[in-house]
Amino acid sequence: MKQLSMHAAVTTEYNKIEWRRVPVPVIEPDEVLIRVAYAGICGSDQHIYRGEFAPRTATPLIQGHEFGGTIEAVGEKVKDYRIGERVVVDPILPCGECSACRLGHDPACSALKLYGVDLDGGFAQYTRARSDRLFRITDKISDRHAALVELYSIGFHACNRAELGSGDTALIWGGGRVGQSILQAARTRTGEKIFVVDILQSRLDVAAQSSENVVAINARDLDPLETVVRETEGRMVDIAFEAVGHGVHVENVPDPVVGCVRAVRGGGTVCVLGLSDEPVRLVMKELIWGEARIVASRVSHGEFAEAIRYLDQGRLNPEALITSEMPGRRADEAFERLASRPDQELKVLLNFA
Repeated sequence: MKQLSMHAAVTTEYNKIEWRRVPVPVIEPDEVLIRVAYAGICGSDQHIYRGEFAPRTATPLIQGHEFGGTIEAVGEKVKDYRIGERVVVDPILPCGECSACRLGHDPACSALKLYGVDLDGGFAQYTRARSDRLFRITDKISDRHAALVELYSIGFHACNRAELGSGDTALIWGGGRVGQSILQAARTRTGEKIFVVDILQSRLDVAAQSSENVVAINARDLDPLETVVRETEGRMVDIAFEAVGHGVHVENVPDPVVGCVRAVRGGGTVCVLGLSDEPVRLVMKELIWGEARIVASRVSHGEFAEAIRYLDQGRLNPEALITSEMPGRRADEAFERLASRPDQELKVLLNFA
């Protein structure tokens, strides 16, 4: 039997994506075939595109780990899902055998793989996924917004790792995609002040417009720590999230991790998400004197259900994050746009419908 073909945005080599006709994936007995509606471009996708995940990621590769769609076929062992159901895919594939997995801490898996990173993902008209990585979505959630569930799961996981609770004040250092997802997730738990620090005013404007009681701080114009001291009357914040991932080398502005450590109250928590190879010059006594703690947050751990629930209830603001929508065949242009217009673009969606 002749294998069916489809179009996909294929990273044929680093810094190059081509709209190609490729075979439709053949599913295993425990997998489903998904007709992709929308897929989001993540910061990790940009790193992969530039070759910064090499040698982990090899080309050619179909990227995309933020996507949703409709089930087109099911494997013979799949019992819980049916053709025609709308789903999103948790892209995380833990090994199940390492010490972290045996402890039930999947995000720390030493051999963690992801769809769209280590295996072909959602930048295509069709993709395949294991049925145990699926989550149903309701009719209240549009196809556009379904593509943001993975991003929101990152924000909810960070809030869970930091144990953010009702009545907590927070600071988010970095107003990009991840920082915005943390902000919206945090708003489902606390109505107190949330400080957002960035050097791009457009991102601060999104934060201020998408959530109430936000104190937006442009670090080029205001001292973030002096602002926190003034606005909290010296109490500082309960939780600080670092969501930058690289050093912000602005004169008289501390490294984001250092700034977060200095912003939390005694006994507070710093949650670090940014992936950076740059060392941080952290004075440990600043952390020790306040008996604060640092926790890390990598991906997500079941928070897809939480994100879907709040989307369904209308308690998140996905349209605030989406700055552009482009057809999948223009994926290469979309990546170039994100790289050249960071002050204008936040979340770019690719339409494969």
